[in-house]
Amino acid sequence: MGLRESTVAGSVNGRLPDPAFWRGKRVFLTGHTGFKGAWLAIWLQRLGSHITGFALPPEAASLGEAAGVERRITSIRGDIRDMSVLAQAVRAANPHIVLHLAAQSLVRLSYQQPLETFATNVMGTAHVLEAARQAPRVQALVSVTTDKCYENQEWAWPYRENDRLGGHDPYSASKACAELVAAAWRTSFLSADRPGKPPMAVATGRSGNVIGGGDWSLDRLVPDCIRAFESGQTVLIRAPDATRPWQHVLEPLCGYLLLAEQLCTSGRDFAQAWNFGPIPDDVRPVSHVVRLAADAWGDTANWRLIEGPHPHEAGVLAVDSSLARGRLAWRPRLRLPEALEWTIRWHKQYLAGSDAGRLVEADVERYEGIGVAK
Repeated sequence: MGLRESTVAGSVNGRLPDPAFWRGKRVFLTGHTGFKGAWLAIWLQRLGSHITGFALPPEAASLGEAAGVERRITSIRGDIRDMSVLAQAVRAANPHIVLHLAAQSLVRLSYQQPLETFATNVMGTAHVLEAARQAPRVQALVSVTTDKCYENQEWAWPYRENDRLGGHDPYSASKACAELVAAAWRTSFLSADRPGKPPMAVATGRSGNVIGGGDWSLDRLVPDCIRAFESGQTVLIRAPDATRPWQHVLEPLCGYLLLAEQLCTSGRDFAQAWNFGPIPDDVRPVSHVVRLAADAWGDTANWRLIEGPHPHEAGVLAVDSSLARGRLAWRPRLRLPEALEWTIRWHKQYLAGSDAGRLVEADVERYEGIGVAK
C-alpha cells in the first residue's frame, strides 16, 4: 500500500514514491536550503505535496539559493537549536509528515566546530522530535543521519542496522547520538497511543556518500573535483585509498520517501533504522571515483596526493541495504559511473546558463523513468 513499481521495461521490483500518496500531503521539511534538502523539496513539489521548509538562510553558493527553493515552497528561516521558534513553525504548518534533514554535515568542519556540531545534530534532532510529538496530526517522522554513525572497525564487510553505533570524529559521534535520541523518543513517548492524536511512527535513514548536481560544499570529494576541473586546476586528494559507498543523491531520497509512506500506512512495523547504500560494486576508493570524474569531465582534468598529516577519517566504510531492499522494495537505479556522469553533466549545463531548478527537475524525471541497477 502506498508503493508503486517502476513501469520501465527491465526494472526488477524497484519502487518509486507514489504520487497518489504524496499529492496534497502536508510535509514539514527541515534543511530545505541545503544540498539534499533542496533536491527533496523539488521532488516533493513535483509529487504535489504542500511543503513547509524550516532552515537557516541558504549560503551564497548553495543549491537552495541557485534553484530558488525558498520561492517554490512555504519557507521559514530558523535554527533547529531554537525550540520555541521550531515548535511554533511545526504547529503552524500542521503537517502529516516530518522529514528532518537539517544538520551540520561535514566531518572536517566538525573538528573546527565540535560544540556547534553536537548542538545542531543532537539537540536539534531532539527539538524536531519533540515539536513533532506536540503537533496534532503528525503520522510519520524520518530523521536522516549517515552511514558514519556506526562504530567503524575498518572491517571489509558492510554495516547492518543492528551494528554498534559510535564515531571517532565529532560529526560521526553526533550522528550516532542523533540515532539514540530518535530511538529514545520512539520507545519513551511513541510506543503507546497518543490520546486525541493519530499514531506517530519514527524512523531514521542512514545513507552513503551522496553526489549530484548543485553540491558546492567544501571538503567533499566530487564538489572539490568539479571546482578544480572548472578552473583548470589539479584536484588535491587526501586519502586516495579510502573506500566509501558512493551514490547519487536521488537514491537515498527515494528511500526516505518510500519509508515515510510505509510509516503512514503500516505504522510502527517500519519504525526503526534503515540503511540506503549502493550495490557492493559501487563501494569504491577515492582514487577510482576521481578517475571516473576526470574521464567524465574530459579536457585536462587530473589529480595528485596532498602530503602531510590530516584529521582522522575512516579508511573503509560500506553499509548493507538488504533491509530496505527486502521490506521497502527500494533499489539503486544508477551505477557509480552513471551517477558521476549525471553530476558532471548537471554542472556543465549549469555553467552554460541552464536554470538550477529545472536541471534538478529534469534529473528527477529521468530518474523516475529508468530501471534498477543490477
